[in-house]
Amino acid sequence: MKRHQRLSKFIEENLFVTDEELSRFLGVSIPTIRLDRQILGIPEVRERVKHVARDALQNPTALSTHEVVGELVDLELNKSGISVLEITEDMVLEKTRIARGHHLFAQANSLAVAVIGAEVVLTGSARIRYKRSVYLHEKIVAKAMVKGQRGTTFLVSVHSKVGQEIVFKAQIVLSVQDHRFKV
Repeated sequence: MKRHQRLSKFIEENLFVTDEELSRFLGVSIPTIRLDRQILGIPEVRERVKHVARDALQNPTALSTHEVVGELVDLELNKSGISVLEITEDMVLEKTRIARGHHLFAQANSLAVAVIGAEVVLTGSARIRYKRSVYLHEKIVAKAMVKGQRGTTFLVSVHSKVGQEIVFKAQIVLSVQDHRFKV
């Protein structure tokens, strides 16, 4: 069935997509999405996130899990990582309900540091770009990719999205300050 193929592919590319978002994407009801997921053996979004998080948290990094801003849900050391951050009341400007920018940067920077497999990783510089405002209760999915390495210096690119829309980008230069780190 073509809808099942589209559903599987979309979930594979957007692991944290909700049934409501899938319903809009495919133009079918939420109960139809739930039935299709059941037929295909695809768990609901909460279970998918828990499964990815269990795998990710077994790898050591420079940061403890509670030091990563957002929930670390995927991690492949020196390659990539994903974190999810839901914007709460304490993160927004009171009048506009827009998230303060430092929360988006903190999510991206802490994820970039967590991706590097060393005990001590410091941010050297960052080039950031805010693409649109993020509002109360929106969920930001940040994906970090190591783009290059020269000795003990890494370039990590982070793209943060709300749904399918990029809301924040960062190019972060990190330096490993760990004498046990092997180049």
